[in-house]
Amino acid sequence: MKRRTLLASGAGAATLAMMGLPARAQDKTKVGFVFVGPIGDGGWTFEHNNGRLAVEAAFGDAVETVYAENVPEGPDAERVLTQMVLGGADLIFTTSFGYMESTMNVAAKFPDVKFEHATGYLRADNVSTYSARFYEGRAVQGHIAGNLTKSNKIGYIGSFPIPEVIRGINSAFIHARKVNPDVEFKIVWAFTWFDPAKEADAAKVLIEQGCDVILQHTDSTAPQAAAQAAGNVYTFGQASDMGEYAPMPRVSSIIDNWAPYYVERTQAVMDGTWTSVDTWDGIGRGMVGIGEISDAVPADVKASAEALRDSIASGAYHPFTGPLNKQDGSAWLAEGETADDGTLAGLNFYVEGIDGDIPS
Repeated sequence: MKRRTLLASGAGAATLAMMGLPARAQDKTKVGFVFVGPIGDGGWTFEHNNGRLAVEAAFGDAVETVYAENVPEGPDAERVLTQMVLGGADLIFTTSFGYMESTMNVAAKFPDVKFEHATGYLRADNVSTYSARFYEGRAVQGHIAGNLTKSNKIGYIGSFPIPEVIRGINSAFIHARKVNPDVEFKIVWAFTWFDPAKEADAAKVLIEQGCDVILQHTDSTAPQAAAQAAGNVYTFGQASDMGEYAPMPRVSSIIDNWAPYYVERTQAVMDGTWTSVDTWDGIGRGMVGIGEISDAVPADVKASAEALRDSIASGAYHPFTGPLNKQDGSAWLAEGETADDGTLAGLNFYVEGIDGDIPS
């Protein structure tokens, strides 16, 4: 029987729980996961935890997984990681951008332990990075949103102003504008990954401003609930399907599928073939899924959205294809030119047509 050890719901409690962990059996590979939110958030952490469960299902008694949820980004994460290593972990996945420095610091102290950091860019001999091309899914969402809005005002709830989030805003806007040149984006920064109260408030503000479509890069279903209460407001699931709100307000979703990657990297540790790599996969490799488009979306819009999804998946189309200008009107991408991964990885500006400043 495989073992699952819940470290705690909070960094302090997680540390105490870790201190009491028994030594692992020599024939088990111990895999740890550090989560920024609760595993029941219905979004980001929920899908990372599904990946953890997939590891257990794939390897059975050959593995033991442990996890800590609700771990704040910063010093608490470093403490939790250290205790996880001392508890015998062979491989640890740190699943939020803000864990980057903590991951690097702990990895430097324990060179024999393998670390995998989600959405970051710093690597070492024992630290890999991995992320999904969420901007590909945002292109599909923007296409649907631009077709659905009647007010021509689309709201976007941002978490933190990092390149990952900025890429998504730009991609959604570009593709909303392609089908509806009159679209405006109204952006509210929540400065949190998971805080249902703040997310709900952000959604309500956007609805009060006339937005009849809301996208989000935050992790809870609170914006869906706010839209449902308001009525006649469309939303999209973030990170997980959030299908309990279908067919309205949730009309589609971006689904993060981490399971194959987690299984593959665990296998590499077990085989002794693990090396430090950078992985950035999207719709084509199945790391980004597009949730079922509901019947609240007209059939012709659904068909065109699915065609866009398929062209991105095949590589026939890149969501950042010129001509595109920066927000200040200066040229960025010429006709037919596509953005390279290096530029996208550090993207720190809005495209032309988006109002407002990116917070510093």
